Amino acid sequence: MPRRDRSWAEQRLTEVLRVRGMSRQTERAYRGWVARYLSFHQGRELRALNTEDIERYLTMLAVETGVAAATQNQALSAILFFHRHVLEQAGRPALEQVVRARATKRLPTVLSVGEVRRLLRALPPGVQMIARLMYGTGLRLNEALRLRVKDVDLEQRLIFVRRGKRGQDRSTLLPKTLVPLLERKLDAVKQRHEKDLARDAGWVELPHVLARKAPRLARSYAWQWLFPAGRIYFHEETQQHRRHHVHPTTVQRAITQAAREVGLTKKATAHTLRHSFATHLLQDNVDLRTIQRLLGHRDIRTTQVYTHVVLDLQGGITSPLDRLDLDE
Repeated sequence: MPRRDRSWAEQRLTEVLRVRGMSRQTERAYRGWVARYLSFHQGRELRALNTEDIERYLTMLAVETGVAAATQNQALSAILFFHRHVLEQAGRPALEQVVRARATKRLPTVLSVGEVRRLLRALPPGVQMIARLMYGTGLRLNEALRLRVKDVDLEQRLIFVRRGKRGQDRSTLLPKTLVPLLERKLDAVKQRHEKDLARDAGWVELPHVLARKAPRLARSYAWQWLFPAGRIYFHEETQQHRRHHVHPTTVQRAITQAAREVGLTKKATAHTLRHSFATHLLQDNVDLRTIQRLLGHRDIRTTQVYTHVVLDLQGGITSPLDRLDLDE
């Protein structure tokens, strides 16, 4: 594949992803998969790539690298996006016939209320606030970390998620117990931001379109991250001194360490808090449609997995062994 063609394709992919408002995380993932896909087919003309080439690459992923079905499907989504919107092959019926890998269905790991309490208490203060918010609202980790000051409505006790999974917006409840904590957090963010402004910093990253139309918002208090990182970095492209939000690995490592310290035998991750949020709401008889909306699930079947967890936890069925009275 000529270098010029590949360079054009990767640049065009970035442009299309940004025009469609894809998140930076999705952009990085798609660009990575397309780069690997093009390297695998190095020497082929761009326009000559077809469904057979896609299937050969997916077969290589499955056989030689042994990646999970979910990883194969993410790669396929990126490659199909590339064929449809960069190579402009959306009208080819064969693209719709590429078979996705069948992912194994797993029940989510759920902590009991007592286990969540022990885990949260063991976390360092900065991470504990983030973890409390995830368990109290059902947010994904990246959704929590990408919250801006303007996304918190203390009076109406709402959290607004902007451009969540699949680029969708939604709102979710804000627990009463977090209101005073978030009031203090917002005050701390404001004070830090004022200090940053005084040292010719105070910039944050904005969504692509907004960065072009209203770049000054990047220094406004309303657009600052709710959970800003501890250090400032220099963004060469804009010549700005910016502050990013807390990195996801900081939270993930703290949760893993805390789970180990309190002796949890279950695998506890940041996403486990989201699973526990949904399951505990079901146990409190909150209807499934409400939980679907709070979680931001597109399909009710995704939310229904928690009904199986609740059934296992609450029982309601008597085992034949319990009727035998073997200990008498």
